Amino acid sequence: MLLLFAAPAASAWAAAPDQWITLSNTCHANSATPAPGRDLPLPGQFVCQGEPQGYQHGSLWLQVGATTLARAGAQPVVMVHSSRFDALRVGFFYADGSAEWQGVAHGNYGARWRLGGQIAFDPPLRDAPLTQIVLRFDRLASAPMLRMRLVDNGAAQLQATAMACMIGAALMLLTVGALYNFGLALAVRRQFPAWQGAWATCMVAWGALWSQFHLFFVPAMAGAVSAQACIALSCLATLLGTLSLITAIDRQHLPPWLARTTLLVALVCGGLGVPLSLMRSGPMELWAQVLGLLVLLLLALAGACLVVAWRRGSAAARAFVGAWAVPMLVMGLSGVIDTNHAFWGGGSQMMVLAASAWQTVWLAVAATRRFMGMRIERDRALVAEAAAHEQARRDPLTGLRNRRGFMAAIAPLFDRVVEAPGAALDDGDALALLLLDVDRFKAINDTHGHDAGDSVLITLAKRLARWEAPTCVPARLGGEEFALLVKGMGRFAALQLAESVRSGLSGCDHSPILGPGQVTVSVGVAMARPGDDFGTLYRTADAALYAAKHQGRNRVVIAPDVLCSDGTVSQRAAFAGSGS
Repeated sequence: MLLLFAAPAASAWAAAPDQWITLSNTCHANSATPAPGRDLPLPGQFVCQGEPQGYQHGSLWLQVGATTLARAGAQPVVMVHSSRFDALRVGFFYADGSAEWQGVAHGNYGARWRLGGQIAFDPPLRDAPLTQIVLRFDRLASAPMLRMRLVDNGAAQLQATAMACMIGAALMLLTVGALYNFGLALAVRRQFPAWQGAWATCMVAWGALWSQFHLFFVPAMAGAVSAQACIALSCLATLLGTLSLITAIDRQHLPPWLARTTLLVALVCGGLGVPLSLMRSGPMELWAQVLGLLVLLLLALAGACLVVAWRRGSAAARAFVGAWAVPMLVMGLSGVIDTNHAFWGGGSQMMVLAASAWQTVWLAVAATRRFMGMRIERDRALVAEAAAHEQARRDPLTGLRNRRGFMAAIAPLFDRVVEAPGAALDDGDALALLLLDVDRFKAINDTHGHDAGDSVLITLAKRLARWEAPTCVPARLGGEEFALLVKGMGRFAALQLAESVRSGLSGCDHSPILGPGQVTVSVGVAMARPGDDFGTLYRTADAALYAAKHQGRNRVVIAPDVLCSDGTVSQRAAFAGSGS
């Protein structure tokens, strides 16, 4: 980006003033186009007033006199900014009567082309001074669109270097921007970066053709073909840029009529590129003015879209206005101010190329920030949603899983049990459910109040949470009832764990709230059998818990292995109990 602005400043100190060749300081004449392989003598008379007419199907001669040459130095280089013609011959005439002719033709510029859409003609070194320069254009499309100048040889070299740096930097930025935007479009699945990538690609192609950079690789495209393609690409870029602008703004921030009108004008501008690129004769200046007015209208509509969207709160309009403001300003100024003499004849084209590079860099950065912000907001929303789901599965008082969270957590642990009805379970697949109930909890609430009861539950839950592990899931099922589901423990190990839990909970200190005394729990344990679901296992553990209560509380009872056909525990089997 620095090269785009530093190159002109670096060369300005050494660049001598250019002497521009215009229709007003030259004389002109017309003739028939010479046959291939033959040349024509100079016209007998040149006209030095008015503008040339009737030259589009013949040859236009321009004579640069001694007065203009005197202001350009002793050995000026003739720089012609390539226009649409079939051939160009330049003759250097000297005071000793000698003459030197140089020329280029459509598809063959030889070594005379320069970056920036220029063709250079260096006069040979002679002792005699130059008296005149004559240029002959065969089948020139438009004389008023010609840009020609006389440049000191040293200044021409410096200008060519600076122009190469500027064009190379702009094309590189546009290429990187195109690749980045296409990648961004694939990543975020949005239209805007896709249209922006297409616009940047179109500008790369236009910049390469206008600047003649493509002649490094395809020298046969020199001349009218490249100039015609440039017109089509510039109109297409206008359409793609408008699509990029419209799709960047959310629909609710833009009135439909304004969006449709802007797109319609953009389509007209893009469509005009086809006939204008094919024209080789006719009122090209008139059509160019019509296209210029349409572009100004399009710029006004695009500016209105940005302003309206900004006032309606569009984040995209605020983020991207700095990108579109510069090229819109450049194109607007080019439509009302003659900028052809800027950038050593590069004029509006070089300004548009530099502004396009600015736009693609700004949009890439702004779009990245915007989409990263959207991604951060999405991630935050996902985290908040996950937290809400997790909170819905947690008991708000104790922080343990509630019944819903408990069922969701233990569902995968039942897969092997349910899938293997009638088959013995390995110790690794064994499941044990521990149901815990606080003894005489109603008395605590009645004596000390519900706040004290809540405090007891919180203290017990904190102690119970110590056993939480991937194979051990604690929960508060409701009221003063807690549960533990354990995987991978046999009957004896499950009984030992239940006793450890009972004693651990009974050892909690509640004296600051309840005073002297102990809060105990009763535990019922049930071992899952092949084919059991949670409902069956819960009923078995609940029966064991009921037995623990009736046997005196503060104890562990493990259910027998025999169930009745209706799912209740057989009273014929003895319960194994422990505790005080």
